[in-house]
Amino acid sequence: MDSAITRLLTPRGWGLVLAGVAALVMAQVMGRRDVLVLAVFLLALPLVSALALRLVKPVFDVERTFSSSTVETGVPVTVLLSLHTPRPVRESATMREGLPLRFGESPVFRFPARFPGPDGASTYEYQLRSTRRGLFPIGPVTAEFQDLFGLSRRRHTLGAADSLVVSPAPRLLPRTLLGGPHGTEGSVSSPRRGNPSEDDVSTREYRSGDPMRRVHWAATARHGELMVRQEEPVTSPGATLLIDAREGSHTGGVGSSLWMEPAGGNGLSTSESFEWAVTAAVSAAAHLVENGYSLHLLDVFARPGLARSPSAPDPRQRTFNGPGGLQDIADGLAALGLESGPPDRPRGPGDDAGTGGGRGVPGGRAAGGDQSAADGRAFGDALLDSLAQRRRGPLVAVLGRLSAEEAHRLAPAADYASRACAILVVDRLQEAAPALAVLRAGGWDAEAATPESDVARIWAAFGAPAVLPVPASITREDRP
Repeated sequence: MDSAITRLLTPRGWGLVLAGVAALVMAQVMGRRDVLVLAVFLLALPLVSALALRLVKPVFDVERTFSSSTVETGVPVTVLLSLHTPRPVRESATMREGLPLRFGESPVFRFPARFPGPDGASTYEYQLRSTRRGLFPIGPVTAEFQDLFGLSRRRHTLGAADSLVVSPAPRLLPRTLLGGPHGTEGSVSSPRRGNPSEDDVSTREYRSGDPMRRVHWAATARHGELMVRQEEPVTSPGATLLIDAREGSHTGGVGSSLWMEPAGGNGLSTSESFEWAVTAAVSAAAHLVENGYSLHLLDVFARPGLARSPSAPDPRQRTFNGPGGLQDIADGLAALGLESGPPDRPRGPGDDAGTGGGRGVPGGRAAGGDQSAADGRAFGDALLDSLAQRRRGPLVAVLGRLSAEEAHRLAPAADYASRACAILVVDRLQEAAPALAVLRAGGWDAEAATPESDVARIWAAFGAPAVLPVPASITREDRP
């Protein structure tokens, strides 16, 4: 019997149908009209019940909230599911939450709840945990309703799915000396100084609206008019993070494999090598941002590093500052997958290059209309031009397997950074030897890593531990 027909009636309903068929046979054999009426009644009741369930569709308001809009891998998140119907429902229903296979068996609830809320809403709570990053659809709710007599049943889909962002968890990295020169080259605040007098160059005349607490009384007495302290011009330190998300760099090697989330997951194209690279990238980003750096995030084609990520709050964003910027980086890296081919040819300079919000930019197209991949090559002139326009500061590149030719194209980038550090993620360390030699000859501090390597140990190889200038307003506890 077809499964859809089997689900039409409950076992009780099928029992009535069989009883009706038997009564119909008996009415034919015995010639009894009353038995025939009974047979028709027994056959009609389950069918009428099934028809009524299909004509009257239940109306539900489904609200799903997460204890945190973004959760790191391995950290549980609490989901609060609330169901409310504007009209009373006499029959009970079995509710099943729709979950990707990664989260295991879907939770099942009974509606209405034993203790509904003051507004009549039934509220349920459960927890989710994922060891893999991604953008996962949670929901919708599938409900199975039965009629008052329990003869028929019907499944309905209630509400829509909500997205849960599972971001990669950063690892704690040791402090290394990555800062550039002071002053305009950028690693610390740089107050102005002058020759005549420190008071003279750090004060100015009083202007309407200036708070009296900023009055510099010594300079006021010397000049004979109200003088106030000037705000010290501060040069924000800048750093650049380069991430390689090309499929050819993270698959195809000895022992490497490309895999995707199973059906019902987020369809993320990735590999063990790339997962390690993403963890290293978010760890480096956390380390630099928490130490007061303004982070410029790019891919190897000089596009915004999160341009292809459907979980990026703003795919066109390049520069990130403070805890909020770090959270945006983590969100964007959550669903960043491998790119299977070269990027699409960018639009012309006359196209709109404004920033756009929203999640989801088609994979492979450069955001913002920049000329980042005009020749379709990684580490091309566009990347060098972009780095040359930046202030000199640390440059960290988290890459995959590089050919000698690609290493030669990337090597000159070290000239545009106060310190250039590269991590090459490969399946076997000897695979990275040619590229490492080229990069080191070009002035890079380059190290090779495998998916089994410790991120902190690789990072520590970039220099002896040193204390970076950490602004008082930015501490590790401020990390989102």
